[in-house]
Amino acid sequence: MTVNSGSPGWYLRRLSRMGPREVVGRAGDTLRRRRWRSAPPRCPTVTGARFTAVLPAGTVAAVPPDAAKRLVAEADRLMAGHVEYFGVVRDDLADPDWWYDPKTGRRAPWGYAFGVPYRDEEVVGDIKQIWELSRHQYLTVLAAAYALTGDERYAERVAGHLRSWWAANAPLHGVHWTSGIELGIRLLSWVWVRRLLDGWPGAAELFEDNPVALNQIWHHQRWLAAFPSRGSSANNHVIAEAAGQFAASCAFGWFPSSARLRADALRSLERHLRGNTFLSGLNRELATEYHGLVLELGLAALAEADLADVPVPPTLRLVLLRMTDALAAIVDDRLRPPRQGDADDGHGLVVDGAGTDRWGSLLATGDAVFGRRAWWPEVTGTDVRTPLLAALIRPYPKAGAVPPVTRPASRPAHFADAGLTVLRGPDGIWCRCDGGPHGFLSIAAHAHADALSVEVRQDGVDVLADPGTFCYHGQPVWRRYFRSTLGHNTLQLDDADQSVSGGPFLWTRHARSRVLVADPSGALDGGTARWCAEHDGYQRSVHRRRVELTAASRELKVVDEVRGPRRSVRLAFHLGPAIAADLTGSRAALTWHRDGAERSAVLDLPGELSWRAHRGETDPPLGWYSAGFGRKEPATTLVGTGFSDGAEGFTTVLRFHG
Repeated sequence: MTVNSGSPGWYLRRLSRMGPREVVGRAGDTLRRRRWRSAPPRCPTVTGARFTAVLPAGTVAAVPPDAAKRLVAEADRLMAGHVEYFGVVRDDLADPDWWYDPKTGRRAPWGYAFGVPYRDEEVVGDIKQIWELSRHQYLTVLAAAYALTGDERYAERVAGHLRSWWAANAPLHGVHWTSGIELGIRLLSWVWVRRLLDGWPGAAELFEDNPVALNQIWHHQRWLAAFPSRGSSANNHVIAEAAGQFAASCAFGWFPSSARLRADALRSLERHLRGNTFLSGLNRELATEYHGLVLELGLAALAEADLADVPVPPTLRLVLLRMTDALAAIVDDRLRPPRQGDADDGHGLVVDGAGTDRWGSLLATGDAVFGRRAWWPEVTGTDVRTPLLAALIRPYPKAGAVPPVTRPASRPAHFADAGLTVLRGPDGIWCRCDGGPHGFLSIAAHAHADALSVEVRQDGVDVLADPGTFCYHGQPVWRRYFRSTLGHNTLQLDDADQSVSGGPFLWTRHARSRVLVADPSGALDGGTARWCAEHDGYQRSVHRRRVELTAASRELKVVDEVRGPRRSVRLAFHLGPAIAADLTGSRAALTWHRDGAERSAVLDLPGELSWRAHRGETDPPLGWYSAGFGRKEPATTLVGTGFSDGAEGFTTVLRFHG
């Protein structure tokens, strides 16, 4: 069934997931939007504005040469007009059309912002393609290239594009004024553009001495203050809104309302950072890329606070510390975190070139700001962002912190509140087991129906893979597939998802999981690591899964049990795109290459089921892997079909050879 996110039925389902306070708040938003259409707010007159939020002397000189080289190479590609967003290459960046979607060829309509149907791809185009360019994170790269080289070509291109954007996107008009996360990230980009262009003679004329810039900055902040993400939508969006608002009110504190907006944004940021984060440090959306986005946004906001000498609640630093330790704990041997939940390639602050590892960069910043623990993995790469942020953020106190902080003395492997467990074995074997909540808040917007799924790698290579996300809007069949139960390494009953979807970012019934056994340390000691969990997503039946990783035999065993009436079963195992599979009966021989050497494994599948290999199928979709948003490639998926009448359950054994 195709679910239209603008249909009356969708609105009713969405309304059913809201509480009374959220309904009242959204009703007030609607009235304000109507009022602003006829009587928009006006920017106050500003005189004598000066920008003082500059980098400390010597900061740019601390950027590692190889990171600087990558950045300048990226800036030169941008100067030549080349960029790629979500798998779509465009060569029009020298003089972009801010409303054009190169994927569909459509151009978003002009009009009052809140009347633009931005979710309708037939009218607007792919909104992600249109929005991404206007986050202006490519301008922070160009501005950073100017700061590193002093070449004014980069600064002049930035200035030309900002003036073009401001002229084409008057406040409250068009698609770039419809979503708060876009405004928040754009404000953060503008703060860093101004900071990185500080040595350029035209910087003040572009920003603080420019009435058009002042009008844009003020209206962005006024919009964010009026229309914050509320209630069931208060996920990573509200953190981006608060971080951008806070950064702008610190660095561009030129308006009568700046002090109030700064205080309000800081309160919101601290409250929602706590609300969006488990005590273990993992993000409550259980979508790993959003853990990275929120951490980037939080660190960027903290940098503005410390530079402006604005006191922040101790809990804000503590949450960011816990998030950093949690990230260090869950990555594999190649610093790749789990591929869990939605992922849209979103970043909070971009000042690096292609080839810079996002997760290594975050851990390097965590080391500089909080100090690494002895159990942290080594980060061998370099980046530009770490020395810039580290120059602004005060080092975390190692003693006497208030509240007192106890950091893990050894690498955590089981996060009880998030239901995430990592089993590690010899030779880089890494297995992520999912026994956590379905998602965050009542709509669980970025969750997938993946209860009890496993994800297995060796030395950073996806063997049993989480297929990813691929898309959000405009392609409902693909959106459903990549977030479905069949689209994950778990068991499906009666061709149904464990949780019930009400739209592309809405779940109306959530499967509830609970972890029964979590003993992840055994394999590290040469023995066996064990995990067991169950969920109630299928009415009248319970799916229970046991996973054992034995170090001596380099063997992973997965046992699936279904308690309840006889039902049809589909058990899926998605192989990574690098894995070649030869399926004979219920045995699959797996081969792949890593660093020039051939690796292999054998996957013995439950003989009670009938097994088929699927690859790159489209009707319906099956056998795909999405390495990033907007990109997909064929990969082998093994699917076993049968019935749940076996008392012993279904046993799968994966044995690694080399």
